Amino acid sequence: MKKIVVAMTGASGVIYGLDLLRHLQAIPSVETHLVLSPWAKKNIQLETDLTLQQVQDLSDVVYHDNDQGAAIASGSFLHDGMVIVPASMKTVAEIAYGFGENLIGRAADVTIKECRPLIIVPRETPLSVIHLENLTKLAKLGAQIIPPIPSFYTQPKTIADLVTKQTMHLLDALKIPNDLAQRWTGG
Repeated sequence: MKKIVVAMTGASGVIYGLDLLRHLQAIPSVETHLVLSPWAKKNIQLETDLTLQQVQDLSDVVYHDNDQGAAIASGSFLHDGMVIVPASMKTVAEIAYGFGENLIGRAADVTIKECRPLIIVPRETPLSVIHLENLTKLAKLGAQIIPPIPSFYTQPKTIADLVTKQTMHLLDALKIPNDLAQRWTGG
C-alpha cells in the first residue's frame, strides 16, 4: 500500500487538491494522509460548495494543522511522497527556510530530510524574485515544482479537463500509474 501525504494551504485553487484526493481515493492501493491549513479551510468555503467534512472524507487519515505530534511529523513514518496542492508562497517560504511552525511545514521538512518525493504546486502569479528564489531553493533540495499550467493540445472542453490533466502530472510524479488525460504522442 502506498501512503501519500496531501497538504492544502491558503492559496486559491483548492480544486486541484480536491481532484487529487478524489483520484487517490479511487485507487484501493493508496492510503492518503491529509492536512489542511486554516486558510485552506476558508478557501474550501469560498471556492466550493463542499463542507469541511466532505473534504476530509476524501482522505483515509486527517490531521490537525497544529498537531506536531502527528505521525507525518516524524521521519520514522514511512510514506511514498507528499504533495502540497495548492501551495501558498507563505508555505513555500516556511519550507525553504526550515521554519516548521505547523504540521505542513514540519511534514515537508521531514520529507526533504528523508529524501522522499516532495511535490509543490504553487498557485501564485505574478511570481516575485523572492518566490522564485524560494522555489529554486526547494528544487535544489529535491522538491519537484509542478505549477498548474494548462496544456491545450488535448483541446480541453471544461475546467475539469484542465484540472484532471494537472492531477495526471501529480500522479506521474508520485509514480502512480494512471490514464487520466491524453498524453502527447508526437505531432
